[in-house]
Amino acid sequence: MKVTAEDLGVLLLRASTGLLLMGHGAQKLFGWFGGGGPGKTGEMMTSLGYPQGKLVGLAAGVGELGSGAGIALGAATPVSSAGLIATMTNAVVSAHLPQGLWAQHGGFEYPLVLGVVAAALAVHGPGKLSVDAALSCERKGLAWGMGACVLGLGAAAAVLSLRRENIDDLEAAQ
Repeated sequence: MKVTAEDLGVLLLRASTGLLLMGHGAQKLFGWFGGGGPGKTGEMMTSLGYPQGKLVGLAAGVGELGSGAGIALGAATPVSSAGLIATMTNAVVSAHLPQGLWAQHGGFEYPLVLGVVAAALAVHGPGKLSVDAALSCERKGLAWGMGACVLGLGAAAAVLSLRRENIDDLEAAQ
């Protein structure tokens, strides 16, 4: 197998994105890297309007850790990308949107970039230096990218629909 600059480039993109996302998951699950662990993450999720904040925080941590590992390894890339899109969409809508775009103000710049990287990887594929390629099960192309986006955004919408803010808005309208 001849390794090209493109193969190395997509590996660098996957590894950095996936490992950083795994770090975010470890913050939520274990309190590593300055994170709050399940307790503080649960409190944060509750403050964002999610019922059973600790459970939702654990689910977010597992989603970030698992999707991050899949992205870093180039394993089940469309599914891993969908997981990243789902968690980052929830982060944008529930925590960052009111602060605007830029990260220095708590905005959604960083989760937006991660979500777009996930969509791009689902379209491009993980490259030759990946688990998917090693197992001859690499899936890529516009249809796989769109599928990852639809699955990720659908999962995000389902989780976001649980937020109390949405329930309170519905009750107020009745």
